[in-house]
Amino acid sequence: MEILLILIPYHTAQAWNVWGEPNYIFFEGNRVISSITVFFSPYFMPLLFVLAGISTKYALQKRTNKEYLIEMVKRLFIPFLFGTIVFMPIMSYIADKFHYSYSEGFFQHYAVFYTRYTDLTGADGGFSVGQFWFLLYLLVISIVSVGVSTRMKKVISTTKKSIPFWFVFILGLPLPLLSEWLSIGGKSFVEYTYLFMIGYFVFADEKIISMADKNSWLLFGIGIVAAILNVYLFIWADIEYILLNTITKYVSEWIMVIALIGLAKRYLNFNGKVSNYMRKRSLLFYTYHFIWVVLFQYLLYAICGNRTFIIFIGTILLSYFATFICCEISIRIPFLCLVTGTKYSPNK
Repeated sequence: MEILLILIPYHTAQAWNVWGEPNYIFFEGNRVISSITVFFSPYFMPLLFVLAGISTKYALQKRTNKEYLIEMVKRLFIPFLFGTIVFMPIMSYIADKFHYSYSEGFFQHYAVFYTRYTDLTGADGGFSVGQFWFLLYLLVISIVSVGVSTRMKKVISTTKKSIPFWFVFILGLPLPLLSEWLSIGGKSFVEYTYLFMIGYFVFADEKIISMADKNSWLLFGIGIVAAILNVYLFIWADIEYILLNTITKYVSEWIMVIALIGLAKRYLNFNGKVSNYMRKRSLLFYTYHFIWVVLFQYLLYAICGNRTFIIFIGTILLSYFATFICCEISIRIPFLCLVTGTKYSPNK
């Protein structure tokens, strides 16, 4: 899951966003840095949900539904509770101090965290599940997928023929319509469920993966162009082109998802050292990365003042270092593995 490495620069850049999105730490808007977030945002989370759908299809081939659901509770629900209860009060406390000069102690702030329910971002010191929304969504969607797969088992078992590759592109057309359905904080439960199911029923097919591999570089080129146009239209253009911007965003989302799956099939050695290393630590990395981003931004601002380059680069480098240190410590401690949904690996 090397793609998770993008999370640190992605979340670091949000502190300079130019569209006014609340964040734990916020400096003045910077269009260059904001471009990083806008470049990755259309397809990053959709890709994760599609990959999760593929993984679920393979997992259910080796496990009973009950075994799979128990595993999901261990890997997703327990880390969700742990992250929300342990890490989010810290990040919310830092946000309250940074934005509103909260003067009381950390433990006193727990009362604020658990009683202030506003936009649920945590940027005002109130309650938030932060980045752990992904684990909650994935848990609920995984439960839904078990029910759907059970009902469709007879249909799937009698359907031997793969869908044509051109139809995969058609499957991306509903995405703009689904993006606002059951949307919490701009995160559509319906859209992500749809993407998960496409991963489960479509991209788990080796023939589709092979076709994505065969056309991966062409699709990647198209996706990059669409992503760059999306950045330009959303951030740099002096006039709003709402329709064109919407088109470039969703073309970028769907084409890049297909392209990156194809490129992963071609170039990533899933049994290589780097892939094995990241796969065993993926949930640990996801759990720890954001709190270090927020903490280092807060500390660097206090030390260096509003020096954008130092804070941005410093936060990224220090956050990678601290996150991987936490991963290495946690993977060797059974309790921390339990609460982060990670397999205990003391020697790896």
